Amino acid sequence: MRKRTKFYGLILVLFVIIGFFVFKSNFFEKKHPQILSQDLIYNNLENPISLDIKDENSGIKNVKIILKKDSNDSGLILLDEKIKDKKDLTLQVKLPKSAYKEKIKSYILEVEVGDRSFWNFFGNKIQKQILVVVDKTSPKIDILSHSYQIEKGGAASVVFSSSDENLDEVYIQTNRNKIFKALPYVKEGYYAALIAWDARDEEFKAFVVAKDKAGNISKQAIKYALLNRKYRTSNINLSDQFLEGKIHDLAEQYAPKDNNLSLLGKFKFVNETLRSINEDLIHKITSEIKEDKLDNFNLKLFLPLKNGAKVADFADHRFYSYKGEFVSDSYHMGLDLASVARAPIINNNEGEVVFANENGIYGLNLILYHGFGIYSLYGHCSSKNVNEGETSHALSVIANTGTSGLALGDHLHFGVLVQGVETRPEQWQDRKWIENNIYKVLNEAKKKIGENK
Repeated sequence: MRKRTKFYGLILVLFVIIGFFVFKSNFFEKKHPQILSQDLIYNNLENPISLDIKDENSGIKNVKIILKKDSNDSGLILLDEKIKDKKDLTLQVKLPKSAYKEKIKSYILEVEVGDRSFWNFFGNKIQKQILVVVDKTSPKIDILSHSYQIEKGGAASVVFSSSDENLDEVYIQTNRNKIFKALPYVKEGYYAALIAWDARDEEFKAFVVAKDKAGNISKQAIKYALLNRKYRTSNINLSDQFLEGKIHDLAEQYAPKDNNLSLLGKFKFVNETLRSINEDLIHKITSEIKEDKLDNFNLKLFLPLKNGAKVADFADHRFYSYKGEFVSDSYHMGLDLASVARAPIINNNEGEVVFANENGIYGLNLILYHGFGIYSLYGHCSSKNVNEGETSHALSVIANTGTSGLALGDHLHFGVLVQGVETRPEQWQDRKWIENNIYKVLNEAKKKIGENK
């Protein structure tokens, strides 16, 4: 009797173990695979359709894809494959142009996926129907007005229209693949953008790009006259006093601990590594456009320092040497202004304070957003009167000049950026330039848009 009871007990334990294995093991899991693609896809019959499939438990076993012209069609099998050792899969499905002779405006893509589970003996299956709308027509682009010229290190504007029933995005792209966002302007189908030519780039081209949901792309060049401005080049001999002072202090503050850098190694860290980190942060912050459309654009001249004198040029390419040997180089991407110590810094244009913190070589650094992709930057401050997230009203004192960061004397490092690109500050201090290159372009386009009603 005891042996029989013991035997039944072992059988019970065995069933419990098997039951636990069945319900907990991935071999018997009950979750269906996932087909992550949207229910509606646009396609131009040129680009493949991307399908994302997942099964994070037992893994994907097989995939079958059938193309149908309607729900009554038996369809054409595009794919019927067994999958090995995959828990996520991205398929690039090319639609055959010869699938149907008729001019079909849409297809049904039927996707069936099975997993490796033994649940229900045959595993878990999921089926999804995706409507594929065929669109082979590229968007239309019409450039209404633009600045006559753009200078190296400067900005320019453009207004254009784009139309397509499936329009997805419009933007400006340069020959360096820099993207400038365009804002809806006046009424639907019209757009305006400010763009900039980086002073460190020798060549410049800009194109209006329009893309629809099916992947059709149109591209039209903006015909700016190019003014290749020459900027200053400076040769600077590094002194021991400078290396043992500012450079040593910044390296001690920002370089990795136990770095054992030499004096020149510390300079290279500050001038190259730290500068790159600081500029990357600035470019990231200033690349964003915060508004959804352009309504009213009103910009006063940027005159941040009363009676300020220029002490360093914008886009100055600096070459540093020590005892006659080249060490490093950098670009000075702002305008240095000085008057008296701890001079008040004035914000001429209302803006949102998007950064107000220490930033390496820039010291106490403020950045304000003024709309239409325009940011103003203030470096080496000794104190600040604003905080991130606040709105700074026009003609208010936002900070005071100082010697923070990589500054030897009390001054302001002032910059104006357009969607992450530093531009020549003097342009934004020239009423005639703003009038000819921004207001005139916007107003001429507004008249044409009104005539097109």
